[in-house]
Amino acid sequence: MHDFWLGFQLLLLLGAANNAPIAAKRMLGARWSSPLDGGLRLRDGRPLLGPSKTVRGVVASVATCTLCAWLFGSAPGIGALIAAGAMAGDALSSFAKRRLAIEPSGRALGIDQIPESLLPLLAVQSLLGLSFLQVAAITASFVLLEIPLARLAHRLGLRDRPY
Repeated sequence: MHDFWLGFQLLLLLGAANNAPIAAKRMLGARWSSPLDGGLRLRDGRPLLGPSKTVRGVVASVATCTLCAWLFGSAPGIGALIAAGAMAGDALSSFAKRRLAIEPSGRALGIDQIPESLLPLLAVQSLLGLSFLQVAAITASFVLLEIPLARLAHRLGLRDRPY
């Protein structure tokens, strides 16, 4: 039973880490929207990450996930690590999408979900004693849940896009 609740809490933390930047954008508009890549373009002429990866998003993710971890009775540092891993995974997927000529905020099934859930879980795996199978199961659960939940959030007006 402990494994189920730990997995559930980790899914909630992954959701908080990945949705906090969206909520911050809705609440703050263009304020504090400096792009992480500073607008840098690589030799291929495409952005390193793109304009939707912002300092505001990283700060919102770390703050939200740290608070959520504390509210769940976990160490706040676990929340911060999950958020940092999720944002690193999100940046990695954006980098890959730019190289594949997928526009910023463009859809790429798997590329969007796997890094932003797998990297944070790997970051806390040894701290929480997670097995590789648990990491894989939580990652798969995140991917399977993220798609319909993103569509629902779009219908409710909480997201700009249904993915």
